[in-house]
Amino acid sequence: ATARDGVVVPGLLAQIRSSLDEKAGKELHFGATSQDVIDTSFAMRAVAALDILDSRLEAVIGQLEDINRRDGQKTVMAHTRMQSALPVKVSRKIASWRAPLVRHRERLANVRAGIGIVHLGGPVGSPDKLGDKGEAVMARMAIRLGLGVCSQARHNERDAEAELANWLSLVTGSLGKIGADIALFAQQEMDEIEISRGGGSSAMPHKVNPVGAEILVSFARFNAALLAAMHGALVHENERSGSAWTLEWMVLPQMLLATGAALRTAAELLQSIAFVESGD
Repeated sequence: ATARDGVVVPGLLAQIRSSLDEKAGKELHFGATSQDVIDTSFAMRAVAALDILDSRLEAVIGQLEDINRRDGQKTVMAHTRMQSALPVKVSRKIASWRAPLVRHRERLANVRAGIGIVHLGGPVGSPDKLGDKGEAVMARMAIRLGLGVCSQARHNERDAEAELANWLSLVTGSLGKIGADIALFAQQEMDEIEISRGGGSSAMPHKVNPVGAEILVSFARFNAALLAAMHGALVHENERSGSAWTLEWMVLPQMLLATGAALRTAAELLQSIAFVESGD
């Protein structure tokens, strides 16, 4: 049914109605449309995912603070445009890693409020079938589902979804910057970071490859590429676009998963690094 209809809801409703009496079957889904179900269910899952990401982000920030307390007064060489510049304290390096992550946590409240809403707009974005009870029904749904309400359905207003994608790309981008720095510092020519747990080489047993750092860079570039697709999904023809909406389903879950994996990888990587004083 999903392959035929392009959306799971018609087939799901048919299965549920098969176990209901005739009156209840007619009332089921009254005043709603498939997009209301899909968008509201995504809102519930996205809010739950954001809670997990926020917790992981807080933990990574805490790890950076721990590293700063341990290594912050050590001196390393700063680099501008990939060239040696001047010696700096490790605390300066850590500050440039930590500060964007703190700002991302501050941004999250607005992102969560935008995405975490009930959608009830009916076939064309106006719940006319519910008459003057539309707002009350939406408010009651919001309480039951733990979501917010909005003044009108946002079937073709996808700025909140794009803002979520942007936030996810910002997080992975900032983690990717950390990964890139660690990979550079871990080069034998630099030797200013030691990685206690790295990847081995099949041909060169002396190597300790900065796999975790490289993965962070990959996730940053992955989400940056998908962000463009989400901006393309902003273009809905009239009241609903099947193609733009389907594109969201393909992109946003992948970005959420990538961000979760990046934060987990960052936590593991930060546990394994220690800065080495320049000249030691």
